[in-house]
Amino acid sequence: MNTEPNVQPKQPAEPQSPQTPSEAMKFCKHCGAQIAADAVICTYCGRQVEAVSGGGATPNIVINNTNTNQNTNVNALNAYVAKKARNKWVAFFLCLFLGFFGAHKFYEGKVGMGILYLFTGGLFAIGWLVDLIALLLKPNPYFV
Repeated sequence: MNTEPNVQPKQPAEPQSPQTPSEAMKFCKHCGAQIAADAVICTYCGRQVEAVSGGGATPNIVINNTNTNQNTNVNALNAYVAKKARNKWVAFFLCLFLGFFGAHKFYEGKVGMGILYLFTGGLFAIGWLVDLIALLLKPNPYFV
């Protein structure tokens, strides 16, 4: 005698649909379940049924780009505008004869260095000699 009850294998449950008569229904393309007519994603299989609408018409996008930047290098322009042209030979002869007193530095407008040359004898004659050679190598006119 068989003591076990007659057990039948379980069948996958049919998707249950709400029985609301006022709501229109449609079928999922993927699993065939009955879903609401305005559903975008199937509530049974989770797949997208329709394209998601963006809420109506495509929005108008207005880009107001009023960038008028000309990207000019102000520093390069000021390098020649702010500096004064000095004559190479005037500075050279001032350095040659009065370099120990810093006369060429005062001529260039470098008052601090002129005072230093004045009190140290042209930086102990080493600065005088270096400036003499440096002035010979500069173009005429040079900018300070």
